[in-house]
Amino acid sequence: MCAGDGDKAGGRSWRDGNEAKGIHIGRRDACGPSTAGVADRDSGWHSRGYLPHFDVPDIVQMVTFRLGDSLPEAAVREMADDPIRRNDRTWRERVQAYLDAGHGTCYLRDPQLAGRVQDSLLHFDAERYRLLAWSVMPNHVHVLVETMGGFALSRVLCSWKSYTAKEANRVLGRSGRFWHPEYFDRYIRDGAHYANAVSYIEANGSAFSSAAYTVP
Repeated sequence: MCAGDGDKAGGRSWRDGNEAKGIHIGRRDACGPSTAGVADRDSGWHSRGYLPHFDVPDIVQMVTFRLGDSLPEAAVREMADDPIRRNDRTWRERVQAYLDAGHGTCYLRDPQLAGRVQDSLLHFDAERYRLLAWSVMPNHVHVLVETMGGFALSRVLCSWKSYTAKEANRVLGRSGRFWHPEYFDRYIRDGAHYANAVSYIEANGSAFSSAAYTVP
């Protein structure tokens, strides 16, 4: 599987005061989603048997992907046993609370590995997608991204995760799965939703750092 498997096979980067903590936060100056009426789109839903995903071009989506060991086993079993709960807002908030608690190895505390993830996000920016905001946390990553025609969100995620898993495993001297195979995604409905998503991403990163940085 591409997602999460580190054994399957430079963009822009910069330094900031948070690199010693492994925290990388960024934001584009943008007025919000460029597509109106996103909530009326019926096509584009798909699932690999886990979480449902909405995947059509030219919409803005907030995406979260996480390390393979970032949730406690009890939480993973609970989600597997109750598929309906996967889409429930309360459950999503509980999952996020688990992630923010710092479960697992938290490999992305390492500034080198966090920087590799950030570089991967930036590498095809403006070519395959528009990267609008992002935060690389110790055990998960938040991204606000606008997809482009010809580059499905699932393919973009596969590219990010496959490359960074391989790089991380090389640096760590390990093998096997690095990322969890699944990811969470929510399409942005309107300008207010966009602003809330940006604020959330920056606030999540600020819990581990003292400042957020804007990319010109």
